[in-house]
Amino acid sequence: MNKIAFVTFLLCSASFMYSQDTGLFHNHQEFTKQDSLRGSITPERAWWDLTYYHLDVNVDPGKKNISGKNTIGYTVLKPNQTLQVDLQPPLKIEKVTQNGKELSFSSEANAHFVQLKKQQKIGSYDEIVVHYSGHPKEAIRAPWDGGFSWKKDENGNPFVATSCQGLGASVWWPNKDHMYDEVDSMKISVTVPKDLMDVSNGRLVGIDTHKNSKTFHWKVNNPINNYGVNVNIGDYVHFDGKYEGDKGTLDLDYYVLRDNLEKAKKQFKQVPKMLKAFEHWFGPYPFYEDGFKLVEVPYLGMEHQSSVTYGNQYKNGYLGRDLSGTGWGLKFDFIIIHESGHEWFANNITNKDIADMWIHESFTAYSESLYLDYHFGKKAASEYVIGTRKNIQNDIPIIGVYDVNHEGSGDMYYKGANMLHTLRQLVEDDEKWRSILRGMNEEFYHQTVTSQQIETYLSEQTGKDLIAFFNQYLRTTQIPVLEYKLKNGTVKFQYSNIVADFDMPLQVVVNDEKKWIFPSSEWKEISVKENIQTFKVDEDFYVETKVLK
Repeated sequence: MNKIAFVTFLLCSASFMYSQDTGLFHNHQEFTKQDSLRGSITPERAWWDLTYYHLDVNVDPGKKNISGKNTIGYTVLKPNQTLQVDLQPPLKIEKVTQNGKELSFSSEANAHFVQLKKQQKIGSYDEIVVHYSGHPKEAIRAPWDGGFSWKKDENGNPFVATSCQGLGASVWWPNKDHMYDEVDSMKISVTVPKDLMDVSNGRLVGIDTHKNSKTFHWKVNNPINNYGVNVNIGDYVHFDGKYEGDKGTLDLDYYVLRDNLEKAKKQFKQVPKMLKAFEHWFGPYPFYEDGFKLVEVPYLGMEHQSSVTYGNQYKNGYLGRDLSGTGWGLKFDFIIIHESGHEWFANNITNKDIADMWIHESFTAYSESLYLDYHFGKKAASEYVIGTRKNIQNDIPIIGVYDVNHEGSGDMYYKGANMLHTLRQLVEDDEKWRSILRGMNEEFYHQTVTSQQIETYLSEQTGKDLIAFFNQYLRTTQIPVLEYKLKNGTVKFQYSNIVADFDMPLQVVVNDEKKWIFPSSEWKEISVKENIQTFKVDEDFYVETKVLK
């Protein structure tokens, strides 16, 4: 067994045994068959590989209605005559065709099972066309609840956008709505009233003008996850730029409401600074072929691939607030930095199951700190990420329940970021840490992955046994507590509130001198030459402390 395979075996075995011993993954929430149809790789999904989409949709802002079709191209992996397509009510499938012939289908809430007439042969490519229409779910508090945002700008013009992470892209268009299988490429055609513009993912390849409407055609050349696909409609104006990056010239395009043009030109100067920092830490922007866009929307923002949406009111911080309370959070526009960070973690590296959403959010929340590190220094970065700990709830584990479309705790943001910041300290080599982060984006380039794959990669590349480390921070709500006693020239210490085998080293300061200690569940001690005046754990480690008498 090679080293990587062995580490994978250890991670899987330890995680399973730990969950069995503690009952950690026993979830009292009851899941339905519909949860399984949405969140698992059903037999009706598993037999075909998603290859191509052409989403062609007409959007009527006045009636809050959409209608259109999606062509789904696929390659047959094994014989089957039933294909699952997902579309959420109140939208309805009008018909499904293949090679011009109408197909029958049955429906079970959001899941629709198409009966194919043509014999499906292994290795063959084919397409179905799903026609649909209706009034899609309206997002009440986008982007946290998905659907369409039907708003108006200050001049009374329609201002419309989609967002659908978690709830799923099937809330507004028919697709294979599971994260494990990304489409290889995609065309998006959106018809809107003639005085408006649609901005979607990829590059604009054409505009058709009709009597009362226009159709905007966009082409996505890279794999894209379903929730990353978006429609943004408004009275937009456009300006652009170029960025000379790791893979050459990257096209930058900005679409904002007409009245906000001057504010946007000033605020969006942060985009090249973001790209400079993130290409340094994570490697090349993953979608040079599709360019980078920042698009104003009527909600806060979202990481739609190559079409990042922005609604942070042209303010630094999070709507003008510093989430860390340190002042460093006001040095950058949160939405520009955070949502763009997702181009590497969510869009380049994508979780297969939303239970592993920490892969998206922990690394991206941590990217905020790394942005500061690049532009303002390591001290600023540390103070920021440590400051975000006050936002951690420790309510439920970061990893959710698999196969039922169930995400874990919102702590995946800042508990996850502090976990990664702690891991950086254990590496003790910032250039090595940087190479690990860049290596991740190369190793898993344009792939969907599991938590175990990422955990294995980090264990292998750091050369450390991180099984207990990840079990502690991802699979429990327990924060390690270093208990210690001071007496004369001796420090006695042990960990409490830990999982089995957790023995993470810590850097401490004793009488102004830095030392490494190696706590475990058993008492240990160190001695110094003189009486101990001060003892403090380095704050860069996400642990709690308790002094005992």
